[in-house]
Amino acid sequence: MNMPAIPSVCSRLYTKPAFIILLFSCFTFSCLPAQTGYNLRRPDTVFVLPDTLREVSGITMLDSSMLACVQDENGIVFIYDTRSARIIRQFSFSGNGDYEGIARVQNALYVLMSNGILYHITDYRSDGKIIPLPTGIPCDNNEGLCYDETGNRLLIACKSPPGKEGAYKGERCIYSFDPGTKKLSEKPVYKTDIGSIRKFVSLRRTDVHDLKFRPSAIAIHPFTKKIWLLSASDHLLFIFSREGAPQHVELLDTALFSQAEGITFSANGDLFISNEAHGKKATLLRFRYHSY
Repeated sequence: MNMPAIPSVCSRLYTKPAFIILLFSCFTFSCLPAQTGYNLRRPDTVFVLPDTLREVSGITMLDSSMLACVQDENGIVFIYDTRSARIIRQFSFSGNGDYEGIARVQNALYVLMSNGILYHITDYRSDGKIIPLPTGIPCDNNEGLCYDETGNRLLIACKSPPGKEGAYKGERCIYSFDPGTKKLSEKPVYKTDIGSIRKFVSLRRTDVHDLKFRPSAIAIHPFTKKIWLLSASDHLLFIFSREGAPQHVELLDTALFSQAEGITFSANGDLFISNEAHGKKATLLRFRYHSY
């Protein structure tokens, strides 16, 4: 996709340095928000995904250019190469189902089903073993999965509250799963009250209404180590501190983010977000990282 060029105005303003500084400051904060480090209104690359990934629901980086992807209908891992913009390999790990997240832990992959079952692919590079792992997570609908290297754990973000009338009614929870012991945390490692999130958003954005906050994807930023959450139904991106406090919310342009269901970062900080087709073509968006 060819994005429109940004008009250059600085060449006409050399005699007004103060105005140049002000203009540059406004441009920086409007196009490259310091809160995120990314210009989420202008992706650096737009990859139009093949029809076999029209329901792409989870992505994770394998190296600087390749991602592993799942889509929520078939038990297949797709290896997508961003250099050639094509699927270079695929392999089955299970039958048809509702697969929502994928995460890499060294040479292993974990795939999350919405019911909480994890599929452990011991080595994605070869014919590794495939081990289904029932987690016992008390949520009926789970979509977010990522590897938290700092804590050496997988994080599972629940799209729905645990149970119907349980202790966490009215909250959204994130559980951890230990890849060594293969055990789920007894309690959520993070939990957020929906009312508090609605208040947080309302104080920062007047253009968000009927907030549902149903996490569809989760990732850890490689440098800040903060927690990034997508809520596809709200077209919102949230950033939380390591302690679980909300720090930033970004309204996503529906023209770019038709249904944001996957998020991951490369080692150099570049951000990748995948969108299910949702009446259009499925896409993978790359945003270059800008540190401050």
